[in-house]
Amino acid sequence: MSGTSNKFEPPVDFGNTSVEADKKQSLVNNVFDQVASRYDLMNDVMSGGLHRVWKSILIDTLAPPNSSRPFHLLDVAGGTGDIANRFLDAGGAGCEVTLCDINPNMIAAGMAQSAANKRSKNMHFATGNAEALPFSDQVFDAYTIAFGIRNVTRIDKALAEALRVLKPGGRFLCLEFSSIDIPGLDALYDTYSNNAIPLMGKLITGNAEPYRYLVESIRKFPNQRNFSRMIESVGFDRVSHQNLTGGIVAIHSAWRL
Repeated sequence: MSGTSNKFEPPVDFGNTSVEADKKQSLVNNVFDQVASRYDLMNDVMSGGLHRVWKSILIDTLAPPNSSRPFHLLDVAGGTGDIANRFLDAGGAGCEVTLCDINPNMIAAGMAQSAANKRSKNMHFATGNAEALPFSDQVFDAYTIAFGIRNVTRIDKALAEALRVLKPGGRFLCLEFSSIDIPGLDALYDTYSNNAIPLMGKLITGNAEPYRYLVESIRKFPNQRNFSRMIESVGFDRVSHQNLTGGIVAIHSAWRL
């Protein structure tokens, strides 16, 4: 048909169901509205506390300069500010971070957490969608996203936005649940995630459904090789990944050259 401006978009996954692409974000927002006040506890439940180790490795991989040299990190889907605070603690006086999240409740949780950081003046907050970041081109030295990109409706658009806002020579780092590469561990992890995580979620929050969605979002996320190809396809260079804990999670690294 000619004369129409509406572009058809195929359904996208939301847990075990398919939904219209423009509806997924509101459904994801609803999930995080329900868990925002206990987000850090949620991560402890889902990972057995290992998320703290994984995030420390992410910051070590980024290696923020321990000097007065200006270095500005954009942390997308920054949630309660766990990555942002770790970054400021590891970096020097020239380090600053902008925490960006689409969910106002998560931003509020991040602000509350950052108040205790002695370098909170170096932390800024912005409400924004990873697919359409509210920043100019080529303004950040690094971009991180931890356990957030699998909740994005159009991952390719989020990756293209990451490339756009990075300076030449800037680094992209993504910490995300991935595909296990140790025989036997995958079956054990499936049993744990399908049964224990929703049960613990219900005990903690009174509602198992957000945790069921989060488990399904992990299962549907591309494996290491396919996600690396997606990163390369938007124009990043030197794409690599590092498996942690047998591939339960992976850190993907890339550069804007």
